[in-house]
Amino acid sequence: MEIESFRALLTEQGQALLAELRGFTAAQELALATRLRREYPAELVRAAFEQARLRQRAEAKFGADAAAMYFTQAGVEQATRRSVAEWRAGRFAALGVRRLADLCCGIGGDAVALARAGIAVLAVDRDELTCEVARANAAALGVAELVEVRRADVADVDTAGFDAVFTDPARRTSQGRVFDPEAYSPPLSWAVEAARSAPFGALKVAPGVPHELVPEGAEAEWVSDRGEVKEAVLWFGTAAAEPYRATLLPGPHSLSGGALPAPPVGPVGRYLYEPDGAVIRGRMVAEVVAAVGGRLIDPMIAYVTSDELRPTPYAQAYELTDVLPFQVKRLKALVKERRIGTLVVKKRGASVVPEELRRQVRPAGPNAVTVIVARTAAGPVMMLGQPVGAAT
Repeated sequence: MEIESFRALLTEQGQALLAELRGFTAAQELALATRLRREYPAELVRAAFEQARLRQRAEAKFGADAAAMYFTQAGVEQATRRSVAEWRAGRFAALGVRRLADLCCGIGGDAVALARAGIAVLAVDRDELTCEVARANAAALGVAELVEVRRADVADVDTAGFDAVFTDPARRTSQGRVFDPEAYSPPLSWAVEAARSAPFGALKVAPGVPHELVPEGAEAEWVSDRGEVKEAVLWFGTAAAEPYRATLLPGPHSLSGGALPAPPVGPVGRYLYEPDGAVIRGRMVAEVVAAVGGRLIDPMIAYVTSDELRPTPYAQAYELTDVLPFQVKRLKALVKERRIGTLVVKKRGASVVPEELRRQVRPAGPNAVTVIVARTAAGPVMMLGQPVGAAT
């Protein structure tokens, strides 16, 4: 989208057009576009449809806010999910932060969350259109008085006097995702120094960041939302007692650790626990083992087992009915015998393709079961059971 087209959307005419497109469907688009071009300039109609489609895509991240916000294509893809941004803003507020420099602010999702937490934000981005969008979002969501948007290279911003610095480097190029942290824009090493320039700092990195790249004295936090790992953040100045943290949303539930020795390994018991992805990324499976009084089924597999149920918010528990050597023929017979029509397949450390396994066993019937295929010291096994409610 050209910046002139975006600015046109902020006019009275542009706002009226966006209001007409609220809730439109793809089936309506052709007829609606034909009618609207009789009333509005064609370029404005094109820009409004693009913005309306982006708003619909953004609902998954921003909920009801998306209907009032403005987006770019990259902004929808790279912006922080609202629930995650609110969690981080809450952490900053709890640390006593009142003024924060948001470097590489993008469309302003984090800046809005920080302002809603009562923090005054300097939001910086080098792209002119992105800055316009961030400024419009702060106004649309009622926090403009707390958010100053500045177009600049983050390397030229003086962060002296701020309580905290938050940096969200670009991790994508026109060729796709960037996996080398020094190829981020700005590079990881620069962002670490920026984070350390204030009493508190946070630096957003890819969830798969190698643990050896976590700087000395930093707290690494992995955040998942409804079971899906969304991001990792390196925190500075928090004086955390443990090096790693896993935070699960909603809740929130936060688990700190990373210093426990390797947990014991033993046979599969009555219950199996599947740790949340944030726990696994943070290498805190040992903390889950300790919490449930259990053991691993294999030293390299993140499945925990125990003989009695001890619910934990950090892992989904399954009550097992069968633990058998993995054989497709045997599984097919059990599925037929028990009239299983819904077969949820999970696997870890086993060369199984869930869709292919379901095709092979041909589930049919009114019942449901989860089959978990995993490597153990005794060889590959299949564990059949049911999830124990929801993780609590």
